[in-house]
Amino acid sequence: MKRMLYLPAALLLLASCQSRSEKKEAFFPVLSFLKSQVAQVDTSLYQLTLIQSHDSLSDTTYIKREAFRGYARDFLELPDLSQPSYAGKYQETKFFDQTLNRVVITYLPVDKSLPIQREEVNITPGVDGPDQVHTVYIDQVVNAGDSTVSKKMLWQVNQGFQIATTVDRPGKPEQNNTLKINWE
Repeated sequence: MKRMLYLPAALLLLASCQSRSEKKEAFFPVLSFLKSQVAQVDTSLYQLTLIQSHDSLSDTTYIKREAFRGYARDFLELPDLSQPSYAGKYQETKFFDQTLNRVVITYLPVDKSLPIQREEVNITPGVDGPDQVHTVYIDQVVNAGDSTVSKKMLWQVNQGFQIATTVDRPGKPEQNNTLKINWE
């Protein structure tokens, strides 16, 4: 009789374990987070500094707030990996870096032909308050006709962003441009 009682309990335990393993956690909403950062800058009184570099030449200017969104366009047009249409296309890894006291969440493509080659979020866990995102890094590669455009994008929360673009065309020298915008 006791064996008969264990069987339903074991089946119930097995079913609950399977439902937990099948349930996946949602990816960090990188695109939504970046849009909120842009909205914050749009409504702020920050002084916006633009630094543009082309090969070894550099130029620094101030920009108007109205132009900011245009410079941030590469971040705002990223695919949203947290959407169901990207399920199974990217793998998520999480680890805690004790040296930095940060959680690092990394998304890598299952298929290397996808444009986002790496997306990484660094978060400091909140002890007495909410967790704090520090940086978002995106490595994007797009094939456009006969050229390859590689963008390494870094968003430093509440400070600025940088986009390093490399254009590689067959038979021509590689072109390197860096765009950096700071605010605080």
